[in-house]
Order: sequence, then structure tokens, then C-alpha cells
Amino acid sequence: MSTLEQRYTEVKQRVAEAAQRSGRSPNSVYLIAVTKFAEPEDIRELIELGHRDFGENKVQQLDQRASVINEWFERVRLHPRLAGEHASFDPSTPVRWHMIGHLQRNKVRKIGDLVRLVHSVDSLRLAEEIQQVANKLDRQIDVLLQVNVSGEDSKFGVPIAAAGAIAEQIDTMINVRVRGLMTMAPISEDPEDARPHFIRCKELFDEIRKDGIGEGHFDLLSMGMSGDYEIAIEEGANLVRVGSAIFGEAHATESVELDHA
Repeated sequence: MSTLEQRYTEVKQRVAEAAQRSGRSPNSVYLIAVTKFAEPEDIRELIELGHRDFGENKVQQLDQRASVINEWFERVRLHPRLAGEHASFDPSTPVRWHMIGHLQRNKVRKIGDLVRLVHSVDSLRLAEEIQQVANKLDRQIDVLLQVNVSGEDSKFGVPIAAAGAIAEQIDTMINVRVRGLMTMAPISEDPEDARPHFIRCKELFDEIRKDGIGEGHFDLLSMGMSGDYEIAIEEGANLVRVGSAIFGEAHATESVELDHA
């Protein structure tokens, strides 16, 4: 049975190889480790291995995990012996949290000062709520516009036809910066089934960027999960959201209590 470190190393290698196949540097693709079903000790081990970008689907989970991890970082800074033995662990480098799941407008204020990037802005009204929270916090919040490329009723996201206009409206907001697009392909046992959807999202991404949206900062394309992230990278993704391929199949509880050893 593979260890977390082995799975993580394998995913990073596959990310690098897929990037090279698409003619890009491996360093141009960011791996978001999705902690939805991760064991608390696994999250900590991944941090000790040097990983810093983590994604959560639920606001409460993100809030809890960020709080506990921050507390752990503070304890490690004060007592370095609490850290693991991985040479790459640097407690001075903070974790970057990504909100990747559906975000309700009444939950925005809970994550406004926690997230590095919101991947799942699926309406103009949500963007407006983020703007209000950003104004109160006096900080800029980076977001991606989620597009429902597949057209499935079960998926969130704006229609392809409306994406350009909504991105343009978000671009006028003072403290919300639209950085790119996010999409999810239909669930399938064959990763190749996702390719047409990723190709279409990349085309849309290029069209919007060509129109000058984002003033040069429209540069992030979040596509691909554990079952299809290599295909997504081949088709232009520079952010991939990988959970079970790193942490294993869902088996953990929702607890976020980290031990104090």
C-alpha cells in the first residue's frame, strides 16, 4: 500500500510530465491539494513535505482547518521540535487556502480574510457580495469565474454565453480581481471524456483574455481533479484540484482536530 509521500510524489511527477507534454514548465502548474476527506495528520505531513496550496469545498471546513493549521504553525515556530523530520518544512512559509466549492453569499464574510483565491464565483450577485466583504476588510480578493461548460443541471457555474459579460462586470469592481476561469468536467471513468470540455474552457479563457479583461492579471485556469488532471494540464490548466489521488479514497471523518504531539 502506498504512503502519502509516495502518492504526493507521483502526482507531482505526473503534473510535471503533463506540463512538459503541453510545452510548459512544470513550475507553471499549481497543484491544489483538496483536503475534503483528508485525515488531519495527513494535512500536516503534506505541509511538512513542503506543500502550501490547499483547497476546501465547504466554508466551515476551511475556517476550521485554517484556524487549527495557523495555531500549529505558531507552536512549531516557538517549538521547532514539534515539526516533522522532512528537510523541506519551513514554518515561516504560510499555507495558501483556496475556496473551491459552491459558495453561498451569506458565507462570504467567514472566509474573506482567509482565502488566497476563490475558484467558484458562479454569479454576479456572489461577486458583488465578495466586493462588499473586501471593502469592509480593505483588502483585494482574487476570484475565478466558474463556468458550466458541460451544461449539466447538476453543476454550478455561469453559461458559456454569459461568461465574458460577467467577467467584464466583475473587472469593474475595486477590491475584487478576476484572475481567470474554473470549470468541472462531467464525471466519467474515462479521463478522455473530459478533454472536449477542457478544450472549450481554454478557448473561452483565451477569448476573454484577448478582450483585455483583468488588465493583464487574467492568467489562471483551474481545471482538472484526481481523475482527469493530466488531461486538463495538457489542454492548458495551470491550477489543478487533486484530493483522493494524494490523500487516498474518502475514508476520513470531518474532524479537524490536530494532535499536539
